Amino acid sequence: MEVPLLVTDFLDRARKYYGDEEAIVATTGERFTYEEFGDRADRLSTVLQDRGIEKGDRVAVLDPNTHYQLESAYGIMQLGAVHTPLNYRLTPEDYEYLLSDSGTKAIIADYEYADKIEAIRDEVPTEIFITNDADEVEGDWEDFDDLIADVEPDYERPEMSEDDVITINYTSGTTGDPKGVMRTHRTESLHAQLVTIHHEITDDDVYLWTLPMFHVNGWGHIYAITGMGAKHVCTRGVDAEEIFQQINDEDVSFLCCAPTVLSMLDEYYEENDVSTEGDNPMRVTAAGAAPPESVIRTVEETFGWHFRQLYGATETGPLIGTSATRRLIDEDSEERFALKKRQGIAPLATEIEVVDDDGNEVPWDDESIGEILVRGNQVMEGYWEKPEETDEAFNDKREGWFHTGDLAVVNEKGMLSIQDREKDIIISGGENISSIELEDTLFDHEAVADVAVIPSPSEKWGETPKAFVVPSNDDPQNPPVSEDELTEFTRERLAGYKVVHRVEFVNSLPKTATGKIQKYELQEQEWDEEESMVGQG
Repeated sequence: MEVPLLVTDFLDRARKYYGDEEAIVATTGERFTYEEFGDRADRLSTVLQDRGIEKGDRVAVLDPNTHYQLESAYGIMQLGAVHTPLNYRLTPEDYEYLLSDSGTKAIIADYEYADKIEAIRDEVPTEIFITNDADEVEGDWEDFDDLIADVEPDYERPEMSEDDVITINYTSGTTGDPKGVMRTHRTESLHAQLVTIHHEITDDDVYLWTLPMFHVNGWGHIYAITGMGAKHVCTRGVDAEEIFQQINDEDVSFLCCAPTVLSMLDEYYEENDVSTEGDNPMRVTAAGAAPPESVIRTVEETFGWHFRQLYGATETGPLIGTSATRRLIDEDSEERFALKKRQGIAPLATEIEVVDDDGNEVPWDDESIGEILVRGNQVMEGYWEKPEETDEAFNDKREGWFHTGDLAVVNEKGMLSIQDREKDIIISGGENISSIELEDTLFDHEAVADVAVIPSPSEKWGETPKAFVVPSNDDPQNPPVSEDELTEFTRERLAGYKVVHRVEFVNSLPKTATGKIQKYELQEQEWDEEESMVGQG
């Protein structure tokens, strides 16, 4: 029997079997059962449909981890419209590009971020503007709660195919403009099932949202936690005191986070007398650059949590590697911390190979470096309206495989360990930052004659951008601009997490005979005291 895989099935199942069970603990203090969650999503579907939103229309959501994001996601997808979550840390200019590129017809924005949309609303194709607190927002915005209170939940759900695009998640724009990653009902459904299996999610789990929901749909937890009938605990940001408080008050059992969150919790624990668990045992998954082994040791031995590392990308769901391999890691061995920080092995129904420049798999000797390629049902449909980029991503070294651009070695058990990156990506606190974008920004300053930006090691963030600047007067000892002035220059033009805080003035940059900057030399110099040229935090 073949039954279409649809993302709407997740909330439908939860309502059918867990309707009276608590589904969401909201940041407002409100609590919603699955039936109440579903009713609010239905009413939003009605509101959007009454305003002309149809199957295939893009509807953007700009929201931190609140119940409005969850309700919006399902309210949009129930119409067959395309859920397009946006990073809430960007600038108005970024949103102008994203809304225009996707052709977004409606946006639902949190009151704290709506002003960024208001600043560019006349420049984008968006026609419908909804916020969760219209009284706090300048301009002509409709109020989410008022709208759903005024309608009955009687929308008409269209017929949908598992091959229909249902979400567009934008990359961080690390090699130029951000690309819209198209994901279908099928890819989202299967990646959520993989998350459920490999994160061992059950119906009695209590999941604390620290990972942004806009981030590849929160690694699938918008679907997985919902579909299993487990509980969402929402947050408006990442605060160590609040995380520990929620863990104890709500008996949290599971959270996913950037490695910097674990370092933050470690620091807070050292200075405060806090309980690390409620009534439920805790487990945690980190992604991006792995945290230091000392942090993993603290998480497991001091906090008493079970740790695992995840590897992936927006294009891949993201799950394409996990260290949740209990039979491959001896829990009584001292080497377990080094193994748990590796990017791990492929999940079910997924193929990973690390290949050389000719597309041949490298030996599993933990020394031979190659690019990570992946095939699996959770891999994207392609890039939104970018066929050439899509073709290159799937057919560069080997036809029909997604090329990650990440370089890794593989140990004798098949566990990945990322060593470096083919693309000029800086991963700071779990966020991808484009060195090209930073260089272009700094080049706009009249005192900058030449510049190269690379990742620099940071105890707090794992990596932070550092700019090597050739000053316009060719005198690095007395440049016509200060480091602080260049930092402020980037702050005025870029999202906060992209700001360049480290600047080194130099006479020249290392270049090839054709004039290409050899960033590898700068990276070797910057990371000379580190174990690898990948951030460990």
